[in-house]
Amino acid sequence: MEPLSNWEGRTEQARDDLTAALVAGLLATLDRAGPDPARGEPAPPGAHWMLGQPRVPVSQVGPDGHPARGGFLPPVPLPRRMWAGSRLDFVHPLCVGDHVTRTSTVVSVREKTGSSGDLVFVEVDHVWSVGRPAVRERQTIVYRGDGARRSVPAAPPGPWPLHRTVATDPVLLFRYSALTFNGHRIHYDAPYARDVEGYPGLVVHAPLMATLLLDLCSASIGGHRIATFSFRGESPAIAGERLTLLGRPGDDTVTLAVLGEDGRLVQSAEATLAG
Repeated sequence: MEPLSNWEGRTEQARDDLTAALVAGLLATLDRAGPDPARGEPAPPGAHWMLGQPRVPVSQVGPDGHPARGGFLPPVPLPRRMWAGSRLDFVHPLCVGDHVTRTSTVVSVREKTGSSGDLVFVEVDHVWSVGRPAVRERQTIVYRGDGARRSVPAAPPGPWPLHRTVATDPVLLFRYSALTFNGHRIHYDAPYARDVEGYPGLVVHAPLMATLLLDLCSASIGGHRIATFSFRGESPAIAGERLTLLGRPGDDTVTLAVLGEDGRLVQSAEATLAG
């Protein structure tokens, strides 16, 4: 097999339109009522994840529902794939009606062996542009073996002035998968999630939880004051759990977290604010 490091530097590009229907669908999925968004209206932070996603024919889909490995992303032989985290720079607002180009580059492929078994970390840079860069992201994808597990950090101490609870169910996960053209079966195929990947049930998307945190932050300080945002997955969230979203504003940062129903830390995040 070709060395995985040979995938470093590979690029792909896609074009998409940020339509009013897409933004309205995202707002409805976030349980935000209101009139349909107008052309030229800024989209909520997190809308970029709906744009430029790979749309390969069904014949080119792998057994997990993602595009088959060995195209843009390397053919990592480990069975379980997860979106471990991202760092985002919000450079310029994306608006309803924008024609957007997404350019993606594989930055690094690192193989490791640790106490939890074999791991492969793939870092990918994405840039969503409208004539100029609007959103930049460094995404970390982790591939693991069947039995790989890691300890869960304790939930950070309070106080948390910002808080909200969100009920998760298969409908919420289905809507977000449809909006982002995400075919990963762990989000909609419960027997696959349990019997093949070893989860207790359907898994809540990492970017869905990140978008919910961005929405919590936006409601408090204004969505277009967010300059950077980073998140890290700490433990899986399973459909049916009632998640707690937490936020603690500082002078120019907001510390954020998602807790599971049992109080465990599911996702940690931080936003920095523009002046």
